[in-house]
Amino acid sequence: MSDRVTVSTDGHVAEVMLNRPDKHNAIDMQMFAELGEAGDRLAAEPAIRAVVLHGAGDNFCAGIDVGVFDDNTASIGPNSMTPQDPSPANFFQRAAYVWRELPVPVICAISGVAFGGGLQIALGADLRYARPDSRLSIMEIKWGLIPDMAISATARHVMPVDKLKELAYSGRVVDGKEALQLGLLTALHEDPLMAAREMAAEIAGKSPEAVAAMKKLFNSGWDLPESESLALEAALQSRLMGSENQLEAAQANLNKRSPEFKD
Repeated sequence: MSDRVTVSTDGHVAEVMLNRPDKHNAIDMQMFAELGEAGDRLAAEPAIRAVVLHGAGDNFCAGIDVGVFDDNTASIGPNSMTPQDPSPANFFQRAAYVWRELPVPVICAISGVAFGGGLQIALGADLRYARPDSRLSIMEIKWGLIPDMAISATARHVMPVDKLKELAYSGRVVDGKEALQLGLLTALHEDPLMAAREMAAEIAGKSPEAVAAMKKLFNSGWDLPESESLALEAALQSRLMGSENQLEAAQANLNKRSPEFKD
């Protein structure tokens, strides 16, 4: 990696930072690649139990750097638009979809702007915290394009589709308060990064298998026929019951002590 995306770890929590503050963390081709690489790296680290995703400086992400269109036209070809096996997402979609693919929860902290591709990256996270004065927009219509960074998967259960259409058709900018009302955000905080870190630490203190199973159930089960979602629910629970960390969670709770989970 270069310095477009930084990854740091503290115990069981990782932080991923978009790192172009002088460009409001706009996404160029290198950042697209590094976001996918960061997700792959974290997926291979069994000690990681939660991820905080945020931007350097005063903004989360201003969207795609217009230089992608001016200087890298040759790079935007058929190979960039085909799935990157084993992921169903293509090169551009993975910058957002990789956070959905991670088996651990991802909490996105939004300050300043989250426009276009930046908002779609945030939608890949499990939770989104933002400041009340943050500004968000599905802005691709300004360029005569559709939002195509996995939004059809990540936003499916985040907000009503008619409200999503209204934002996408118009490209209008909403503040954090309206974004919360629409369902784009999970919560508002004056310091969303601190709130994200606190939530990540809380999650990291829970049984990692149970949390991962919950994410799988919520991400996969919601779109299945009821018979299949119920079967998935039962299968996931069966794997947890009697496992080492499940027994540790129960014993710690009964004995009123802090649990000690294994990775």
